[in-house]
Amino acid sequence: MEKNSSISCSVHECKYHANSMDYCTLDKIHVGKCDCNTCKCEDTECGSFEAK
Repeated sequence: MEKNSSISCSVHECKYHANSMDYCTLDKIHVGKCDCNTCKCEDTECGSFEAK
């Protein structure tokens, strides 16, 4: 799969990581929240993540 220049990613453990470049290979991702009152970056997650 080719990198998506619009989605930067540094999670090398994800199967959609572009390996030698810090990008995602998906066309789009789903961003979800971990808490009902999301106020900080830490309260969000990439719902498209899949382990390698």
